[in-house]
Formats: sequence, C-alpha cells, structure tokens
Amino acid sequence: MVRLSTSLLAALSLGVHQTFAALEVDLDDVESIKRAAKNVADDMLTFYRGDEPGWVPGILPGPPPDGDYYWWHGGAMWGALLDYRHHTGDKDYDRIVYEAMLFQVGDDRDYNPANWSASMGNDDQAFWGMSAMIAAEEGFNNPPKDQPQWLSLVQAVFNDQTMPDRRVTEGPCKGGLRWQAVRYNNGFDYINTIANACYFNMGARLARYTGNETYVKLVEATYETITRLGYIDKDYNVYDGAHLPNCDKINKAQFSYNIGLLVQGAAALYNMTESDKWKTELDNLLDATLKVFWPQGVAFEISCEGQPGGGCNKDMEAYKGFVHRWLGYTAQVAPHTAAKIKPMIKSSTQAAVKQCTGGPNGRFCGFHWTTGVFDGAIGAGQQMNVLGALTAMLMPDHGGPPPLTNKTGGTSSGNYDAGGKASTTKVLTPVTGGGRAGAGFLTALIIAGALGAFAWMSTDGIAE
Repeated sequence: MVRLSTSLLAALSLGVHQTFAALEVDLDDVESIKRAAKNVADDMLTFYRGDEPGWVPGILPGPPPDGDYYWWHGGAMWGALLDYRHHTGDKDYDRIVYEAMLFQVGDDRDYNPANWSASMGNDDQAFWGMSAMIAAEEGFNNPPKDQPQWLSLVQAVFNDQTMPDRRVTEGPCKGGLRWQAVRYNNGFDYINTIANACYFNMGARLARYTGNETYVKLVEATYETITRLGYIDKDYNVYDGAHLPNCDKINKAQFSYNIGLLVQGAAALYNMTESDKWKTELDNLLDATLKVFWPQGVAFEISCEGQPGGGCNKDMEAYKGFVHRWLGYTAQVAPHTAAKIKPMIKSSTQAAVKQCTGGPNGRFCGFHWTTGVFDGAIGAGQQMNVLGALTAMLMPDHGGPPPLTNKTGGTSSGNYDAGGKASTTKVLTPVTGGGRAGAGFLTALIIAGALGAFAWMSTDGIAE
C-alpha cells in the first residue's frame, strides 16, 4: 500500500474530495461491502508506520506532541483489523497484525510495557487485552509455544487488574477499578466506567470462552459496583465516573464506548449462563445505547459531537467503530437482539460511507456522519470507525462463525497465573492440556488474591 504522511494527507484532504468518486458500496451486496471495507482498511493503515525502519511496531505515531495517537490506539486498531479479517476472509494483513500485537506485550507478557508506564491506564492496557481476546475467539494464528499466547495475554491483563493495587479497597468507592494503573499518574484517584467496563468485558468473554464461573463472579462484582455508585442509572444511562474519596460527584458525560462494552459483555454472559438476569441487563443496555447514541438512526457521539465550543478529541473520534463491532458481536451471540441491531447498523453505515469523499483518493472518511458531507478531518480513528461499521454489517449473517470457545474449536492456550503479579501466585490445580482454557481455575490469585481483595463480594451476595 502507498504510505502517506499525516500532514500530507491532511493537506490533500481539503478541497479535493469532489474530484474523485466517493467510497462506493452496496450495503445489500456482501461482496461490495467486503470490497469497500478493504479500501477503508488500506487507507487506515496509511497512518501506521510501525512496520517501517526506525518506527516502533504496534503503535500509531505519538503520543502528542510527537504524533496524534496514544499507545492504546494501536491496540484498538489491531482489534478492528482482526474482526475485519474474520468476517471478510482477507488475510493480507496477518503479518503486520501478528508482529504488532506481540511486539507490545512487555516483559511480563501482560500488555504493560515499562516504557508506557507514565500514561498507562487500566483501559489502555485492556484495549490491547481485548484485541488479544478477539484473536483467541476468532482463531487467529497462534504464536510459537515460546511466545505469549492470545488467551494467556487476556488472562494476564485481567489478573493484573484484579489485584488490590489497581483497586479501591475501602470507603464508599470500595471495589472500583482505578482509571490509571500507576499510583503516580494523574487520574489514579478517578474511578471511571471505562476501566471497569473493560474489565467487565474481558472477564465476561473469558467466562464464555473457558466456561469458568469464577470469572462470572468477578465481573458481576464490578458491574454491581458501578451500578451501586450510580454510574449506571435507573434508565441505563451510563456516565463517565467520579473521583475519590466518595465517588459521589459524577461526571455525567456519556460516551458510546462505555455502554458498548457493557452491552457486549452482558451478551457474552447471557450466551454463557442463559440467565434471565443477564438477558434483562443486556436488553436494557441495548435499548439505552440505541436511544442515546442513535438519535436519528445514525451513530452520534453526544457528549462531544456538535457541542457548542466543543469537539471530539482523537480518543473520542474512534468510539463509533468499536460500538458497531460490539453490537455485531451481540447480534451473533444473543440472536434475539438482531432485529433491533441490524437495521440500526445499516442506517448508520449508509450515512458513514456517504461522507467518505476526502483525502488524496477521494474516499477517506470524516467523523461526522449525520451531515452526509465530508468534514475535512481525517485520521486513523475516522477510518477505524467506518471499517467497524462495514465489518458489523457482515457479522450477524454473512461473516465468519460466532466467537469460538474452548468447546467449539478455540485453540489458544491459556495460563491462569499469567500477568505481572504471577510471582505472588501459585497454581493449586495443575493446568492440563498445555494450559488450555478448559483446565482448572483454582489458583491462589483467585482464591487468595482476587476474592480476598474483594471481601465485599461476599457481603454483596455475589455468589447467589
């Protein structure tokens, strides 16, 4: 593919979009969707330099002021490409995705590399973990045995975030996962939904993949915590978070990725447990997502898009694509939701591709979909959004098979003692089958570490 600098792309995007045809796609034709998605993926990767000499594999240029993007953006982009691969069958990007995802695992093989500690949020780490979860769920190429495995990487991230040094252990915010992973980082005292929603999402999907109910207990506890704190209100509006010591002055900004993660996680839990509880939570969260973020049948980031004097930053510019893919996943694993999800994905995707008329080839995408007109702003996030929307068009009916489990063909090897805290844990029940996901889960991490750290679980009725 042709590599273009971000500055050149920005210059070319202004004023030339009428010279070329827009991104062309027939949303009633599967092959047309795949061709359009291929074009969007190619254009997205023009922002990536990590496979070139002198650049760091896995990450997009940054962080500011050295480039527009933070470390987590790279992890999110590989997840988008993995979903695209699975649902289109296109393996052209396998090498670049594989190398990028393994390069950033860090010394403890938990997506917590030391050189990113100054800005390491629990959500940042989790976005890499969730992409590794996609790799396990979709049967992506397994690394050699001497390399970290996709499933074990997810378990490592989850284990790190289960430990008490990442959480509030007393007071009104007890049980909440902190925004930042490092005590000295600004935001360590902020208990926000995104960190807790990522943890919930990873654990729910680990539960579904492994069939182990200990994960269910852990993520139910986190869900109950953010509900108790009022981050999810009675109408299933999902708010951003609040600061210590009391978590009572809630920032009521709503961002689509917060509720989107909860929808996908609830769908995974319902698929695994078939419980009325998780069907109810899923249905209510889904209804709220479509009501708040699809006001006219088109994805709209209400807390920043169109706000007077405001605007969405590079983080916020990537949320729409995530949510489309997470809704596509939901329609796969909880088919009763498909009747609501599919028409909303289609109407939103139609609006998205209509405004892809920018850049040097006349098909780069902007951020504002409701206007129907290219807004002159391009970036990896904008491309990721439209790629996610096109991919989601395929997921319920025309893409690859539903996410795998260890009983339905999943082959990724796990390690229940993985993570940066592995030295404090001990496997009490031998892990059989090379650490496969179906092995025993009785580790000191869960028995003594996690459940001990969350003594509040027993008082909140988590085991019922």
